[in-house]
Amino acid sequence: MQQPLENQSIVLMFTLSGLNEMMGKRFVFFSLTALYYPLIVLCNATIIYTVISHKKLHEPMYVFICNLCVTGLFGTAGFYPKFMYDLLSQYHVISYAGCLIQIFVIYFSVLCDFSTLAVMAYDRYVAICRPLEYHSVMTNRRVLECMLFCWLPPFSFACVGIVLTSRLTLCGSIIEKIYCEHWSVVKLSCFSITVNSVFGYVIIFTYFGHAILIFCSYIYLVKKCRKSIEGRHKFMQTCVPHLLALLNVTVALLFDALYSRYGSKNLPQDLRNFMAMEFLLIPPIVNPLIYGLNLTRLRKEVMRLLFKKKVGISD
Repeated sequence: MQQPLENQSIVLMFTLSGLNEMMGKRFVFFSLTALYYPLIVLCNATIIYTVISHKKLHEPMYVFICNLCVTGLFGTAGFYPKFMYDLLSQYHVISYAGCLIQIFVIYFSVLCDFSTLAVMAYDRYVAICRPLEYHSVMTNRRVLECMLFCWLPPFSFACVGIVLTSRLTLCGSIIEKIYCEHWSVVKLSCFSITVNSVFGYVIIFTYFGHAILIFCSYIYLVKKCRKSIEGRHKFMQTCVPHLLALLNVTVALLFDALYSRYGSKNLPQDLRNFMAMEFLLIPPIVNPLIYGLNLTRLRKEVMRLLFKKKVGISD
């Protein structure tokens, strides 16, 4: 049996060393973040409010888009406020409990994104391949089941991941990132991390399996849509944005997962920080924009909402 290490201790605080290289330009980064994060909140909140407040948008596709925006807000709330605080602080630390909460919030939101994109692919399949049966298939009950699929499995995976991480005895407290990331904490363990590693790969294969199934479903949809002009138009308007969103989050998360495990420390810290932040930077702003601008009905309602606000101010 492996004996406890002499330098083993109870970790109460973690140090985020990834911020050290950014401190020379911290006011620049803070200013950019102070502009960017409210923009994320504004874009996502606008889509959410528009969908909720207009009954004509109470359809499965718009409900799922709304859910995508909710998870985007949830995930970024777990990163940006803490990141902005650290940019102005001399000490970049986070409590043990705060670190686990940040891990849960960020990765739960990302897994929800994958699940939501999967049910959106199913919705588009029914709409394009079985249009006459759409309303009989996508009932309120089916939409509720899809929403539970979006939330419950990611919640379960995130909870199990936190439990497995919290049971580890740690021999270090320095996380080489700008936020708490699951694998960075696991690597600080004094003993075997086999269970955590296997569970991590289960999550990776499960949700990238989602992505592969979605891509395959779209290949099938492309073949179906070539037969009619209406089908091609529906695919271009509703499925292409979905594909872009899926490609964006898949590449970002896959790169982050693989780099956390196998990445070289020889890369510049700024580049490593950007790669670690990519799925918190791009998808939360791209998702509401590509859907809000591309979907005609949603775009019209957003513009009507903004126009009313503008008129109200001028009056």
